[in-house]
Amino acid sequence: MNTGEQILFLLKTRGASTAQQLADALQLTSMGVRRYLDAWLHEGLLETQDRADKVGRPARYWTLTPAGHGRFPDRHSELTVQLIAQVRALFGENGLDQLITAREQHSEAAYTAHMRDTDTLAQRLAHLTQAREDEGYMAELSEQPDGSFLLVENHCPICAAATECQGFCRSELDVFRRVVGPTGTVERIEHALSGARRCVYQIKPIG
Repeated sequence: MNTGEQILFLLKTRGASTAQQLADALQLTSMGVRRYLDAWLHEGLLETQDRADKVGRPARYWTLTPAGHGRFPDRHSELTVQLIAQVRALFGENGLDQLITAREQHSEAAYTAHMRDTDTLAQRLAHLTQAREDEGYMAELSEQPDGSFLLVENHCPICAAATECQGFCRSELDVFRRVVGPTGTVERIEHALSGARRCVYQIKPIG
């Protein structure tokens, strides 16, 4: 991954950042980073906003545009949307529900297999996070001071399908709840399709 791609990746996973923050993360000079930022801005992959974080001159933050987010793969998006439309036309909403259910069962079985031989909630979530990472969700897991966990997904590789049919999002939340089981509760606290930068799930231990 070259420097320009690393900058896009950092903005994807960290959200809005200043040139200095990006430079610090990449161990580069801010001037060097700005050359890449200006190039991506010219190509329409980035946009800026000025924020008055401190007293004095506002800081300039850089974020991805929709085209910038589009640099990250949405698996076979055009074909997927076409297939969803065809299933809906041929078999109605009931047929689409059956498709979602079949995918749900497949995902649940795969995640359950990933979690085999785990003893704790933390271990189960670590394996689930790795499974989601392997699927292209740019997934991260962090334990919070109160003992809860945040499963963060910085990218959605099925965004086009989920936009066309939000049953996929509802289905994924249901799968997470079942594979976590009685050891914890799962809530989605940030949702990309509701305008958030990413999807975030909060998992609270039970007992």
